[in-house]
Amino acid sequence: MGPGLRWSRRGLLAGAAALSLAGCGRKAAKPDAKPAAKAEPMTLKAAAGGDWRTPADKARDVWRHPVESLEFWGLKPGQTVVEFWPGSGWYTDILAPYLAATGGKLYAASLQTDLPDDPSAKAAVEAYQRKLADHKKVYGEVVVTAFGPTSGPVAPAGSADLVLFLRNLHNWMAAGLAEKAFREALAVLKPGGVLGVEEHRGEPGRVQDVLAADGYVQQAYVIEMAKEAGFVLAGESEINANPKDTKDHPFGVWTLPPTRLSAPRGEPAEPGFDHAKYDAIGESDRMTLKFVKPK
Repeated sequence: MGPGLRWSRRGLLAGAAALSLAGCGRKAAKPDAKPAAKAEPMTLKAAAGGDWRTPADKARDVWRHPVESLEFWGLKPGQTVVEFWPGSGWYTDILAPYLAATGGKLYAASLQTDLPDDPSAKAAVEAYQRKLADHKKVYGEVVVTAFGPTSGPVAPAGSADLVLFLRNLHNWMAAGLAEKAFREALAVLKPGGVLGVEEHRGEPGRVQDVLAADGYVQQAYVIEMAKEAGFVLAGESEINANPKDTKDHPFGVWTLPPTRLSAPRGEPAEPGFDHAKYDAIGESDRMTLKFVKPK
């Protein structure tokens, strides 16, 4: 694979348990008193429906199917999960509360902030960390690490049950980081652990641009990259498919919602650009893949 673009060119897509004390001199309960109802365990559906998620984020569930996707990848209570490049926390808003409430642990491998040619990364990570700190009772103890060109391990080796690459492979291809991402995912997973991938799906049969300039990646190309890193393909799903996506948009995948570009990245929006055609398509066609680290 090619050397990739400079780091500065990659996109920045920018439960608590209550303690009870036994009281002295407490009156005995009446024989017919009903026992206090036990709190229901946190489910993925409950996490996705939590009031800490914004209406705008919930509206995208129809395209991203987070509950169905996480179930396909095999997320279970109490697991250790590593989410690469969580951005502003769209998936974190579901993962962190669920894992906190079920005794699990979330590592968020966010942007590397000590790169001189990418000052915006620090602001993005700080905003993400403030979000977690401001709602600690909901998110629990999320461990924020870093993933970038010179970053160290994203989590302890062999500690994770599940690693997630969520619509970021195209960014890593543009930055020359895709192979590193797969290597690090393999290193942190337990034997038999799962790598879940959601990615904009390119048109099969075309020559893959190694920099994924339009944001689309062919499914066969992703599978080959994972296999080269040592993973075994364990499943493919059409959960996040969108057959309306023609994948030939003027400003790449970012022409579509939710980004809705009307000009090349970094340039002013084009006045009067007609978004109707692209809004009618909806969000991109996406592959949903499950890989396993051999035992």
